[in-house]
Amino acid sequence: MTSFKNLSIKQIVNYTTILVWLVQMAIMFSLWFFFLLDVRLSWLLLIAVGTFAIFYFTISYILEHLIFRKIKLIYKFISDTKADPEKAKIKNIPTLSIDNVNEDVVDWAERKEKELEAMKLLETYRKNFVGNISHELKTPLFSIQGYLHTLLDGAIYEEGINIDYLRRAANNAERLGNIVDDLEQINKLENESFVIEKSSFSVKVLTKEVFGDLKKMAEKKKINLKYKDGAALQSVVLADKEAIRKVLSNLIVNAIKYGSENGEVVLSFYEVETKILIEVSDTGIGVEEKHLKHLFDRFYRVDGSRSRAEGGSGLGLSIVKHAIEAHGEKIFVRSTPNVGTTFGFTLPKDK
Repeated sequence: MTSFKNLSIKQIVNYTTILVWLVQMAIMFSLWFFFLLDVRLSWLLLIAVGTFAIFYFTISYILEHLIFRKIKLIYKFISDTKADPEKAKIKNIPTLSIDNVNEDVVDWAERKEKELEAMKLLETYRKNFVGNISHELKTPLFSIQGYLHTLLDGAIYEEGINIDYLRRAANNAERLGNIVDDLEQINKLENESFVIEKSSFSVKVLTKEVFGDLKKMAEKKKINLKYKDGAALQSVVLADKEAIRKVLSNLIVNAIKYGSENGEVVLSFYEVETKILIEVSDTGIGVEEKHLKHLFDRFYRVDGSRSRAEGGSGLGLSIVKHAIEAHGEKIFVRSTPNVGTTFGFTLPKDK
C-alpha cells in the first residue's frame, strides 16, 4: 500500500475530496437522522452525488490550477536546459508525489550550492592568478628597466658595471621569456585540441638522459642522483616521451633546488597492475601539509623569496600536473618538513 508521504498529487486531490465529502455527508445524514428532517432519502443521495462532484472539481481546481501551477513554475526554474530529461516531469506533475517534488527541489538546491561554491573558488583562484602573474612579470621587468636606465644615465661608460648590468638585464629578460614559454605550454596542455603523441619507451632510460642533462646542476650542490635499490625494472610505458621528459626534468630540477646540500634525489619504479608508478624523492626542506594542496597552482610558492632566488617561472609543477592529466593519469605529493618530499605519478604499461 502506498504510504501517505508518497501519494501522488492526483491521489491527494482524490483523497482530499473523499475526506471532505464524507465529513459533509456524516453531518448531513446525522442532521437528517437525529432531527428527522423532512427530506426524502433519494433527495439526500442526489445531494450527496452533487456535492461530491462540486467538491471534487473545486478541490481539483484549487490544488492543480493554483498550487500545482506554482510547483510547475518551480520545476521550470530548476530545469537547467530545455534538453534536460527532468523537463519531462513538468508535464506530469499530477503523477509525482509531494515527496518527489521535495527531493527534486532539495537536490537542485544542493547542486546550485555546490556550483556556487565552485564558482567562488574559481573567482578566488582567478584573482590570485592575476595578482601572481602580475607580480611575477613585474619583478624581472622592473629589474630590466632599472639596469637599463642606470646604464643610460651614464653607467654604460663605467667599465666593470656596464657589462655586469647588461648581463643582469639579459638574465631577467630570459626569465620573462621562460614565464611566457611556460604559460604557452600550459595553454597547449589545457587546450582540448592538444594531442598526446604516444610511443613505447623505457622511463628508466629516459631518466638516465635527464640525469645526464642535470648532472652539473646536481654536482654544484653536491647532490647525488640515484635510483632506489632494487629498481631494476625497465619500466616500458606507452606515453608522450617528450612530455614525460619535461615532467621528469621539472621534478628533478625542483628536487635539486630544494634538496639539502650533500643530499640525494632518488628515482623509484613500481609495477601496479597495468600501470608503472614513478616516484621522485629528495632529502630536502620538505613542505608543510597546509601547502601541499596548492603546490600545483600556477605561481604558488611555499617560500616566495627563496623560490625566486632559486630561479624558475613558478609554473613548473603546474605544467607537470597538466601533462600527467593529459595522459589521463594522476600525480600526488607527500612531504615531511626537514625530511624530504616525494612526487609520484602513474603511466600505463606498454602491453
